[in-house]
Amino acid sequence: MMTHTTYVLASYGIATVTVLALILWVWTDGRARRRELQALEAAGIRRRSAQAGDLQ
Repeated sequence: MMTHTTYVLASYGIATVTVLALILWVWTDGRARRRELQALEAAGIRRRSAQAGDLQ
């Protein structure tokens, strides 16, 4: 039979793993998006919102 302590620890464990997985997912996705943007900029593709004077 599951005790209250076991239930609470399991719940915290699952919540911790879920939050860490979400943090890892957002971090890796952000890195992938930055690499895509760098590749597009290297190819000469710019944002439509960028003005000619905004380019560095």
